[in-house]
Amino acid sequence: MASYSMCPHHVAPCRPNVTVPTTDQMSNLTTHELDSPPWLRVESTLMATARLVRVAFDSRLAPLDLNLTQASLIGYVNEFGATSQTDLADHLGIGRAAIGSVIDRLQARGLVERQPKSDDRRVWLVAITPAGEELAAKVNEVDQVLRSELRRGLGREERQALAWVMTRLQQNLASAIAATPSTPPAPAPPER
Repeated sequence: MASYSMCPHHVAPCRPNVTVPTTDQMSNLTTHELDSPPWLRVESTLMATARLVRVAFDSRLAPLDLNLTQASLIGYVNEFGATSQTDLADHLGIGRAAIGSVIDRLQARGLVERQPKSDDRRVWLVAITPAGEELAAKVNEVDQVLRSELRRGLGREERQALAWVMTRLQQNLASAIAATPSTPPAPAPPER
């Protein structure tokens, strides 16, 4: 699982303001992206789909009193073992401060614990607890069911093609970000 944003307060599942096209609407779409209105272009469709994926996972995880970010952290630490907060933040795509509050909430519930790293006492590792392991198994069940529903009607070749396109888009975006100056150019001096 991956995480990119979180619903405020995680009290109830968030409902995005997204209209999903029907099958009839999909068949009537233009075949050329540049002819499409902005809300039907690939970037908008990707963002809308990502929001729906988050909502679906958050709503399915709500009975476990988890959201997608928390479940992803538990699943990752359960699978890969004790991990530093920095590595978790990088893996989940959120900031170190934000991941710290996620860890705090999970630790307060007894699902993870912080342990000092043996060779560097400045670094804390996040490890799964027995209660966290039990919950990770339930998260995995939710994940398997929802992924099968998400992939309904999509063959293996279609999923592979989609994964290839998504990976290519990620590479292109990473290159674009790397090519962006980190500091804006200084404004031109005023004319006299």
